[in-house]
Amino acid sequence: MLKVLVQSWPLLLGVMLLMVGNGVQGSLLGIRGAREGFTTFELSMVMSSYYIGFLGGSRLAPQMIRSVGHVRVFSALGSLISAVLILYPMVLDWHLPSWMISYTGLTHWLFQDWFAWSLMRIVIGFCFSGIYVTAESWLNNTATNETRGQALSAYMIVQMVGIIASQGLLAMGDPTGYGLFIIPSVLVSLAFMPILLAATPAPTFDKIDGMSFRQLFRTSPLGCIGMLLTGGVFSAMFGMSSVWGALSGLGIGQIALFVAALYVGGLTLQYPIGWISDRMDRRTLVLWLASAGALVMLVATLVTLPFSLTLVVAMLLGGITNPLYSLLIAHTNDFLTKEEMPAASSGLIFLNGFGAIFGPLVTGWMMGQVGPRGYFLFIGLLYAALAVYVAWRMLRRVVRDRTVGYTGLSPNASSLAVGAVMQQDNRR
Repeated sequence: MLKVLVQSWPLLLGVMLLMVGNGVQGSLLGIRGAREGFTTFELSMVMSSYYIGFLGGSRLAPQMIRSVGHVRVFSALGSLISAVLILYPMVLDWHLPSWMISYTGLTHWLFQDWFAWSLMRIVIGFCFSGIYVTAESWLNNTATNETRGQALSAYMIVQMVGIIASQGLLAMGDPTGYGLFIIPSVLVSLAFMPILLAATPAPTFDKIDGMSFRQLFRTSPLGCIGMLLTGGVFSAMFGMSSVWGALSGLGIGQIALFVAALYVGGLTLQYPIGWISDRMDRRTLVLWLASAGALVMLVATLVTLPFSLTLVVAMLLGGITNPLYSLLIAHTNDFLTKEEMPAASSGLIFLNGFGAIFGPLVTGWMMGQVGPRGYFLFIGLLYAALAVYVAWRMLRRVVRDRTVGYTGLSPNASSLAVGAVMQQDNRR
């Protein structure tokens, strides 16, 4: 691991700064939007927009890198993120004159603050997706076959550490001012210094051919449906956590602690669950985790818990969701050859991203109907649906001997990182 850190510290440091910036703005928008009087529907649209952009970026970023290279893509997308982060609070003070709206024939809703934020979130999602693809291909290039698994593990840990640190920064700032929007912009700008000044040459980018969704579904129905459902869980859980906190009347520090607990749980339970998954039928473990998630969410929906126990719920929620993502990828690859794995990873990530678009939208609608408890209710329903589907699939198919081991992955990972992990595991 020490050798990996020496070789890749500029990239890992840059990624951590990026995640601090991204984590602050993700939570801040929910808190500030609630204070500005945005409805739950409007906030859910803002949060879902990130995943629309993220999905588009994952499809277009490889083509951009092949056209102009890693350095230009990295610099262009980073500059755009910094600019958009600064514009978020400024939009709240800009209003198009009524005479201009009437003269142009444009409807007033086009110029609502939440709509402008949604458009900017699409841009942010697109840029971060492209940056992840760029960073992961760069990391993959610097690693050897012997160190690639360690390098990607370090990369995933750094991502979570950055998000957790961002919540500490959020707790110390004032969401009603400009400072918490400026700091993420500065951090994103600084993130590119160690990366672009490193002596490591820019890598080449190999195209990953896709696999049709029909073929992927025939290979692993559980992998496909599971990735759709966990995409909704992940986006609802992280995208709407600050909105839930604001609607529940929590303070800024409490919301930051809740979001941090989600990631601490994911970081803590990722590897113990992975160790267990390599020693039993993965579907049984997925069934247990999904059932446990549904039960925990049921309790959180029906019982008013003190904040200390709510943090325990958050840790369990994060600790279940993050490993599920990796478990479903590992389960799918138990039915693939080494050559099919990179293509399958692209399809799985697309399905996860597509499911993520609807998570905040449905969560926002449910919170509008039943209040803040709708946050836990929707996630619990997705877990219950996954548990039922896993149980049904276990009656339909006998699993063969697995071909790969479990490796912890983040839902932010691009298909390049996932494919590299798959092939690394296949060589063990």
